[in-house]
Amino acid sequence: MTKTTNLYVRIEPELKEQAEAILEQLGMPVSSAVNIFLKQVVMQRGIPFDVKLPAGKPVEIAALSEAEINQELEKGYSDFIQGKTKPATQVFSDIRKDYGL
Repeated sequence: MTKTTNLYVRIEPELKEQAEAILEQLGMPVSSAVNIFLKQVVMQRGIPFDVKLPAGKPVEIAALSEAEINQELEKGYSDFIQGKTKPATQVFSDIRKDYGL
C-alpha cells in the first residue's frame, strides 16, 4: 500500500472554486491534480511550464499623448492589414481569462 502525507496550502477561495469546477468536469479531484503537478516537477526537475511576466501591459489611453495614441492606432491598423486580428468574442474571452474577470 502506498504511503501518503498531507499537504496544506493557502490559496484564494475563488481560485480554488474555479479549479475544482474544471477538475470536476475532468473527473479528477484536486488531490490528484496536485499529485500530477508534483510528479511533473520531479520529472522535469523544475516547474513544468513557463513562469514569466506577460509580454506587455494593456495601454492606458488616458496616459498617452496624441502622438502616442496615433502610434498605437498605427500599430493596430498595421496588424489589421497583416491579418493579425481575432474575433471580438475571443478577445473578450481572453481578457476575462487573463485578468480573472
